[in-house]
Amino acid sequence: MSTEKKRTEMQDKKLSLQLGGGQDKINKQHEKGKLTARERIRKLVDPGSFVELDAFVTHRSTDFGMDQVNAPADGVVAGYATIDNRPVYLYSQDFTVLGGSLGEMHARKITKVMELAMKMGCPVLCLNDSGGARIQEGIDGLSGYGDIFLHNTMASGVIPQISVILGPCAGGAVYSPALTDFIFMVDDVSKMFITGPQVVQAATGEKVTAEELGGAKTHNEVSGVAHFECRSEEECFTAVRTLLSYLPQNNLEDAPVVSSNDDINRLSPELNTILPDNSSQAYDIKDVIKQIVDNGEFFEIQSLFARNIVIGFARLGGKSVGIVANQPKVKAGSLDMDASDKASRFIRFCDCFNIPIVTLTDVPAFLPGVDQEHGGIIRHGAKLLYAYSEATVPKVNVILRKAYGGAYIAMSSKHLGTDLVFAWPTAEIAVMGPEGAANIIFHKEIQAADNPMEKRQEKIQEYRDQFSTPYKAAARGYIDDVIEPEATRPRLISALEMLESKRESRPPKKHGNFPV
Repeated sequence: MSTEKKRTEMQDKKLSLQLGGGQDKINKQHEKGKLTARERIRKLVDPGSFVELDAFVTHRSTDFGMDQVNAPADGVVAGYATIDNRPVYLYSQDFTVLGGSLGEMHARKITKVMELAMKMGCPVLCLNDSGGARIQEGIDGLSGYGDIFLHNTMASGVIPQISVILGPCAGGAVYSPALTDFIFMVDDVSKMFITGPQVVQAATGEKVTAEELGGAKTHNEVSGVAHFECRSEEECFTAVRTLLSYLPQNNLEDAPVVSSNDDINRLSPELNTILPDNSSQAYDIKDVIKQIVDNGEFFEIQSLFARNIVIGFARLGGKSVGIVANQPKVKAGSLDMDASDKASRFIRFCDCFNIPIVTLTDVPAFLPGVDQEHGGIIRHGAKLLYAYSEATVPKVNVILRKAYGGAYIAMSSKHLGTDLVFAWPTAEIAVMGPEGAANIIFHKEIQAADNPMEKRQEKIQEYRDQFSTPYKAAARGYIDDVIEPEATRPRLISALEMLESKRESRPPKKHGNFPV
């Protein structure tokens, strides 16, 4: 065969591979409102940057008639590309080929990409659209899942791992996304569950739709499994690109610095009056965040789950920071089980990838209640304490208003190793709120008074004046400075600049025992 014919043969084979399972299967994918594996990659990465690896790999199974089955690229497109001119590795499961099912070689392609990503220090993006394990390959399929889970674990804290669910993701397949750092889902397209609706009904008698059981809304609002809910695949890919812009390539690098025209010394007079005069009234903590960060841009994470705490990325002076803030609009900003889980995982991610943590505190308590106690609020709350204590990145806290009891300690207090703690003049730092404290401390005086109600109000005010201020804590050195609210932005930027060279070690150990 001549050289020209060999080149033509190669080109024909590659062209055939581009069609995946064939035009009919592609049409069916489009009818469902879904893009194909290769279309998704083209939408996500910089134009023309994708380089495919292992395109000619296919299965080697012979059982159940598989020797007669053609599976182009073995149902997964893998390779590397750039996003905003920064290299990434990625794979995209191809539902047009055997329903994107995972077999031995399919898994091997995925783990090869993950290994390369770790070697090169690049993020890995996992685009999931699969019917699950390829039953015809039996134990080889299960082995493939195990290999992927192991690689997810080895990559954790080394490179950012992002999962994008773009179809079904069921059974053992769900655990790879769960082991990654962030999960994106699309309305009416993404599904995640261990057991599907039919199995659930057979086992428990419960009738539930696939969307109710494991759709984007369920996992973003109820379970907290996912981090982002998007209305379309295109919106999803835009959000993935935005997320990556805040992250470093790996754990040895810093996030990219983005030039900003927002003055680092900008004051925000609006913050001087943003808190209600009545400390029992709510306000939106996101209004505070947007006043502080560069250009008011805040990229929130898990916005629909555990809304009593707010987490996300922003920039201060062009540099990425992770923000953790109580939300007084929801449950008065108290800490419950879900909020503790949400914040602690985010704190640990920031610590893995050298992203400073800024905390905005306005917390009355850990949420009281039988459900919380029986659900393990002690264990869940301990995760937050552990995460803040373990983190060695620069940590700065601003106490805006309430900071009571154990919740005060848990929210990045000085006692957990936070580098700098500032307070607004409105800060109330105490063991408990004035109402509860007065009932305990002045109980006898109140009961003996001619007018107990009037006496109680008098003692509440007395306690508030004496203890519900930032100055007792500042006198002990637990607060580094009481600042004007309008100066919060420049003070934070100055603090983070000072802390850039921070070095902190921990006792030698294999690893700590995180209270999971």
